[in-house]
Amino acid sequence: MARYTGASCRMCRRENLKLFLKGDRCYSDKCSYERRAYAPGQHGQSRFRKVSDYAIQLREKQKVKRMYGMLEGQFRKYFQMADMSKGVTGENLLVFLERRLDNTLYRLGFASSRTQGRQIVKHNHILINGKRVNIPSFLVSAGDVISLKESSRKNAAIQENLELVARRPMPSWLELDKDNFQGTVKGKPEREEITMPIQEQLIVELYSK
Repeated sequence: MARYTGASCRMCRRENLKLFLKGDRCYSDKCSYERRAYAPGQHGQSRFRKVSDYAIQLREKQKVKRMYGMLEGQFRKYFQMADMSKGVTGENLLVFLERRLDNTLYRLGFASSRTQGRQIVKHNHILINGKRVNIPSFLVSAGDVISLKESSRKNAAIQENLELVARRPMPSWLELDKDNFQGTVKGKPEREEITMPIQEQLIVELYSK
């Protein structure tokens, strides 16, 4: 499957926002965005630039797509699912993205980033309701119990992530049992808990043209 192989910090600089793509590095002095908070490339520090409505909408879509680590085809499918669901399309889109298993592991603290969450899932470390799941895009539902395989509980990276879980607030729709290496999905994500500066209506306007 195709995937982005470039520098993650370059994406943060392009979107002019820290997207927290590199785990602990994003909280340290080594964060590239903190050191160079301007767009990458030869003209990254240009001050004057005309920005059209389309450009603003495109940048918002690119920002969210990169935040959750997806390519255009994947992202568009989630938009189509959100558009066909009841409720507000933009909010539905964010709820679907939050329910992805790789994001859920990140929210629970098993992974330091969504990228690491995908790696943990693909390496067969995760059980959902006692059954192995190795698909990062799996959508969790209320009542699901997400746990680590017994043989994976000694994984040093995962243990370190759980020790640092207090660094990020735990969403109310998730509950972590750190001692038993498992988390429970209590409900569906609420828009108010997604604190990153996202204007989902701009994405809806872009795809509705």
